[in-house]
Amino acid sequence: MRPKKIILYLIIIWVVGLAASVVIVKMKSASRRMELSRLESDESGSGDKGDLKGKIKQTERQLSKLQPRRPYIVIDRYANMLYLRTKDSVLLATSCSTGSGAELIDSISGRHWEFDTPAGAFAVNSKLTDPWWRKPDWAFIEENEAIPKNEGERLDPEMLGAYALGFGDGYFIHGTIYERLLGVSVTHGCVRVGSGDLKRLYDLSPVGTPIYIY
Repeated sequence: MRPKKIILYLIIIWVVGLAASVVIVKMKSASRRMELSRLESDESGSGDKGDLKGKIKQTERQLSKLQPRRPYIVIDRYANMLYLRTKDSVLLATSCSTGSGAELIDSISGRHWEFDTPAGAFAVNSKLTDPWWRKPDWAFIEENEAIPKNEGERLDPEMLGAYALGFGDGYFIHGTIYERLLGVSVTHGCVRVGSGDLKRLYDLSPVGTPIYIY
């Protein structure tokens, strides 16, 4: 056989083999696309969508049950904001003052205090009208004053305002004679509220009202 014919036959065989390979690759690609389409169809089927929506609704119902049905108080220490809320509405939103975060050390006794408003879940456990403040030792040490021996010298009838709501360990939500400082972290741990908003808070918050502080 002449060399030219041999070369021609080899070229034809090579072309036919290449064409066959292309066909096989295309068939495999089409098969993979069909399989992928089937899987996507299965994953996004109406049954799965229905199950997902059902789970979302169930979760929403469970979360709704966790929300207190009665009014509750939320205190944001970072924004110095106090909210009185119900499940569906905000009854009161007002500026407040929370703990300064300052520290005080008595140079004589070495006693140490940190003036923070505690974070966590609490509840109103007492309600007072026209409360008197019994000044603790740190109130005198802070002012470089001698700690009085006479108990009557500790009592201040004005500092706490007209109302106070206690929530444990000596902490109160109360009024203030320094309303210009509302919205600033300046207290020794209690939460100060302006007189008008304090009255509304007092009236709408019975003993047992939950308090959430963060």
